[in-house]
Formats: sequence, C-alpha cells, structure tokens
Amino acid sequence: MPSYIAPTKDMQFVLHDVLKASTQDISGYDEIDRDFTGAVLEEAGRMASEVLHPLNVVGDREGCVLENGVVRTPTGFKAAFDQVRDGGWTALDCDTEYGGQGLPYLMHTAVGEILSSSNMAFNMYQGLTHGAYSAIHAHGTDAQKQKWLPKLTTCEWTGTMNLTEPHCGTDLGLMRTKAEPHDDGSYKITGQKIFISAGDHDMADNIVHLVLAKIAGGPEGIKGVSLFIVPKIMVDDDGNLGALNDVSVGKIEEKMGIHGNSTCVMNYDGATGYLLGEAHKGMRAMFTMMNEARLGVGLQGYAQAEIAYQNALAYALDRLQGRDVTGVKNPDGPADPLIVHPDIRRNLMDQKSFVEGARAFVFWGAMMIDRAHRNEDKDADGLISLLTPVIKGFLTDKGYEMATNAQQVYGGHGYIEEWGMSQFVRDARIAQIYEGANGVQALDLVGRKLALDGGKHVMAFFDMVKTFCKDNAEDETLKAGFLEPLKAASKDLQAAGMYFMQQGMKNPNAALSGSYDFMHLFGHVCLGLMWARMAQAAGSKLGEAGADRDFLDAKIATGRYYMARQLPATGMHLARIQTGSETVMALEPTAF
Repeated sequence: MPSYIAPTKDMQFVLHDVLKASTQDISGYDEIDRDFTGAVLEEAGRMASEVLHPLNVVGDREGCVLENGVVRTPTGFKAAFDQVRDGGWTALDCDTEYGGQGLPYLMHTAVGEILSSSNMAFNMYQGLTHGAYSAIHAHGTDAQKQKWLPKLTTCEWTGTMNLTEPHCGTDLGLMRTKAEPHDDGSYKITGQKIFISAGDHDMADNIVHLVLAKIAGGPEGIKGVSLFIVPKIMVDDDGNLGALNDVSVGKIEEKMGIHGNSTCVMNYDGATGYLLGEAHKGMRAMFTMMNEARLGVGLQGYAQAEIAYQNALAYALDRLQGRDVTGVKNPDGPADPLIVHPDIRRNLMDQKSFVEGARAFVFWGAMMIDRAHRNEDKDADGLISLLTPVIKGFLTDKGYEMATNAQQVYGGHGYIEEWGMSQFVRDARIAQIYEGANGVQALDLVGRKLALDGGKHVMAFFDMVKTFCKDNAEDETLKAGFLEPLKAASKDLQAAGMYFMQQGMKNPNAALSGSYDFMHLFGHVCLGLMWARMAQAAGSKLGEAGADRDFLDAKIATGRYYMARQLPATGMHLARIQTGSETVMALEPTAF
C-alpha cells in the first residue's frame, strides 16, 4: 500500500528561506514566522498521514453511492470530515468576522497541498466550499454574507459551483438554465447542470450551490448570465434549516478517477435561488471562484506528483533488479536496488525537480494573491492574473506526466491496483480538464492575459527575471549552471511573445496555434526562476552555522538538473511556435 509523509522541511525552506514570508510587507505576514508555520504544517501532516491518506484507497475502491436521492460517501469519510472541520482546517484563511482564523491565503495553500496529496477526492469537498465562500464574500450583500458565510467557513454547510450543462462546456453563453424573478426578490431556477463536484453528500447539514443561469429578457450569450445562491435546504432569516428546495441529483457520474468525490448531475426544477452580485454580471462573480480554483487545481497537479514520487522513490530504494554497470553496490544481495541505474535516476530527478519547483511557484502565486487582496496591490493582482493559466495548465500537464513516470518506476507492479500507483495517475488526470481544460488556459493566456493592461504585467515579469540575474551576477552558486540557462529561456519567451505581436493581428491562427507551446514555455521559465531563487537561498544558507548541508546540497544539485535537462525545452517550444499555423491548419476537416 502507498504511504505519504508531508514534505514539511521543503515547505519551510520555500516559505522562509526563499519567499521570506514573515518579513514581507503584506498585512498579517509578520505573524507567520518559522515556528508558527512549522507547528501548523506538522499537525496538518500528522492528520493527513494518519486520518486522510488511509481513506484514499477506500474512496477509490468504494466510490460514492446514490441512495433515495442522497449521496452516501465512502466508509470513514464523514468521521474524517468532522475531524477536519473540528480542527479548524476549513477556516484557516477565512474572515474572522464569519468565524475564520484570518490567516494568509499562503497558509491555506501550504496546508492544501498536504491535504490534496494525502486524499485529493476528499479535499475537494472543502476546496469547493472555500470557492463558494470566496465568491459570496466578494460579491454578496451584507445580509447574504451573514446568512451563508459562517456555516460555509466551518463547512457545516458545503458549497459547489454549477457551470457546465450537457450541451455546453466552455462556451457558457450557450447555457439554457433559466432564472425567473419572484415578487419577493428571489428567482425560480430551472435547468440541468453536469460534472458538479461535491454536488451532494452526507457529510454536511446543507449544500449551497452557486448556479449560473439566464434571466429572461437579458442580453444574449455570456453577457446575459447571472449567478445565484441555490441551497439544497431552504434557510430562514435566522439561519434555521427548513424544507428541501427543488434541487435533486440525477445521477453520480462514473469517472476515471477521484471516485471518492461525488461528481453529480444536478436537476433544478423551479428551485428557489438568490441573485449573487449584479444581474447579467454572473461571470464576474463566478470568476472569483474560478481563479482561486485554478490555482488550487495547479496545486493538485503537483500534489499528486509529490505523493507518486514519494512512493516511486521508496520502491526504487527497496526493489532489487540487475547490477550497477560500474560495479556491484549490494554485494550481500542477489541484485542492486533500482536506484543505482541511470535511467531510474533520470526518471526520479525529473519528478523531484518538477515537484519542488512547482511548490515554489504555487507558494509564490499564493503570496501574490495575498499581496493583491491584503495590500490592494494592483500590480500583484495583474501578475497573478497573467500567471494563473500557466499555473493551472503547465503544472497539471506536468503533474500528470510525473505521476505516470512514478508509476513507470514500478514496472509491471505499477499497473497492478494493489500497489496504488494507478490511482495517482487516474486522479491526476482530471486536473488537466476541469476548471477550464488546458487548451482553454493556453488560449486565455495568449488571447487575453498577455495583452492585459497593455502588456504591462508580462513586461514586469521579463524585468523581474532580468533584475534577478543582474543582481545575482556574482553569486557563486548561480554562476555554476543557473544564470545562463535562465537568461536563454527568458529570451525564448520574449521571442515567442514578439512573434505573437508581429503575427497575431494579421493571422490570429498563427498565435493560437502556438498557444499551448507558449503556456509550457512560460511554465518552464517560471520554474527556472524558482529554481534560481531556491539555489540562491540554499547557497547563502550553506555558510551558516548548523546548516543542513545534505538538504541544501541536494537542493542545488536538483536545481542544476532542472536547468540542464528540463529548461532547454523552451527552445523546442519556441521553434514550434515560430512555424505558425500553416501545418496546423493544413487539412480540411473532412481529411482527418
């Protein structure tokens, strides 16, 4: 059976040695010193290893069951959910006015990695709730906040987001779900939604659905979409639960993975709903959930790669297969362990260098979200908006690839269910699809985010890389294999952006045909920057008394591996981008 141990040492290194969180001029960051974050992460890791991870395989094998209109979650889920809720883990960064602990979003993110690695399907129940909380907190009236947020904060009630319909996925302007106004200010919601994660379950007293629908007489297409709060059970003005609303589960979807999460078809048959935000401005409110969710999904991508890597490493250290070509390493045994072989090392180094770089990238992104929200920093908001599709798309693509690589270390055993590696691969796969499929993320990046505020934020990113390289030009650690690869990769990214500027207006397909490569190119540069920052931090700590030299030396060596073996992929992606659209669009549809 697989195991999981929270990588708290590496998390602490990123938080305090790389990001220097407690010294940042962000409101509330002075409270998250090394001792505090260490205590929080260690306790989260203990709960994850002892309570949540043992349920991961249970959820995968049992799945969820629809009985008499109610979804029953796998054995042990409800008791574990109660434990997570009672421990305050669902309320870490929620507003203290509504019962939250008021910690930075960065802490929510760090703990979220641990919970997601240990049991991704389980963690989605509270993850979707956090998104609903954020949308209502940002766009709700004072009365709506008072009514819904306290119970969402504690996860006594959980939340969902309802976008997709059977005939429309990404193109939400095609949706048919209707909202008819009532005299009392509420609306009657009628329609069907599919793929609704955590759509129903038996772990909370109520479920608060956020549902996109069109008000009759509104504008056509996406401009006519509004967002509504639609509870499973009606709630009176004093917060008391009443009658069931006209919401029902049509079925539970049979999925490739995340079996422990109830992905439902939801039927709204004249259900009572309440407008959230402005009429016909539903996408503005929904994107409060979506943008947060996309960073969370990027986190899921590398979190699944993390647990898969942990187990692949343990297997490679233990499994005896063949002899080292340079000389026997295990003379008392019939063979040497797998890890002596260069191709196994390559595989594990690919995984390790990705996971640790991705962790730094996501934590940095979470810090930008805190800076944007807590300090009302518009530049930070613009930069994280630019990087969100990169975080979501690149990290989930590579996360799935690394989970598959970890499975490969096991050989035939990786394909046998009892070893558990299959679940990591199957669970990781969905992250490339939901919250906007990765092709859509690439289109959003190239079609919208690059030009955001006149290109100000991508230029700020280029300047950030340039400044880092200039300021650290004499750093001995970085001079050995970090600065020159980072400069070259950044130049590839700039050249790709210049190509889009030159070709995009006269031939939009030329830009869009290269959008996926651009997303990956950008992702590699971001991880290259993270590795340079981590190497700089590790190198500076090596001179300190009592430094953990083994950890720091391994960090620098892993970074050099990424810069030498992974970062050169930027040249390949640039070459693809510069071929334009001719070969991509060459065939007529009937020729496929």
